[in-house]
Amino acid sequence: MKHNVGGIDKILRIMIGLAIIGAGIMYNNWWGAVGAVPLLTGLMGWCPPYALFGMSTCKIKQD
Repeated sequence: MKHNVGGIDKILRIMIGLAIIGAGIMYNNWWGAVGAVPLLTGLMGWCPPYALFGMSTCKIKQD
């Protein structure tokens, strides 16, 4: 898997993921689990829809 999530995108995904998880915990709602998606894509640096559509926010070119 090539990295396709870059700097600011990665930080925003992690912050949004943590916020959704926190809201799910605070409101005792299972929808907080949805926050795992942006959190994991931010931590891994790889987003499946970006790969599917050939997009990338990562500035470093990988071979």
